[in-house]
Amino acid sequence: MDVVDAWERYAQGRTPRREANASGARTWLNWTQYPDHGPDESILGDLQGRTVLELGCGTGCNLAHLSTLGATCTGVDIAPSQHGKAVARWGHLPGLTFHTAEVTDYLSHTEGPFDVVLSIFGPVWFTDPEQLLPLVRKRLSPGGVLAFSHKPPTAGTQPVGQLREAKAVTRWDYTPEEWSALLASSGYSDIKAEVISPPEGKDVGTLLVRAYA
Repeated sequence: MDVVDAWERYAQGRTPRREANASGARTWLNWTQYPDHGPDESILGDLQGRTVLELGCGTGCNLAHLSTLGATCTGVDIAPSQHGKAVARWGHLPGLTFHTAEVTDYLSHTEGPFDVVLSIFGPVWFTDPEQLLPLVRKRLSPGGVLAFSHKPPTAGTQPVGQLREAKAVTRWDYTPEEWSALLASSGYSDIKAEVISPPEGKDVGTLLVRAYA
């Protein structure tokens, strides 16, 4: 329960997402830690009619956007309070459901494949990849895509660290090369791992990884 409590405390301190972005859109997907920066959902391909699972969906804002593009979306988050926030804000959208669960438990017990699995500063960063990556691959449909992002490790960072806001949570800080090797060893192909440059005036970029089943 320490991990659940840690993420619940983290969730309580988060500021609600803006009602609209800089372009005036009311739903959008953002891979980086900076607003209105970096690629959008197009790196996932055509989403019409596809099934999408987000690990660590939070209040559901990313999934809500994918739902408006015609995807059938499922979100999983470990913090119980996030479910209520997600339903309150996005429950009116069709093809969008939310669950409270630890991701490896959810992946181990859910049935049916997903065409897309994504994690944006989420559980892929905070779960043992040797356990998580094979579980995700088993739930991906043939040719399905796993995409995730998090901050890149800084000089001197150990591969396994601690999340500053939630001390009970372990973080896996890997380079693009290390993620590529881990994904390949779990049976993924067409792997692309890169660091997106930060916007002007910022020092830290965003690591973005995409791989196919």
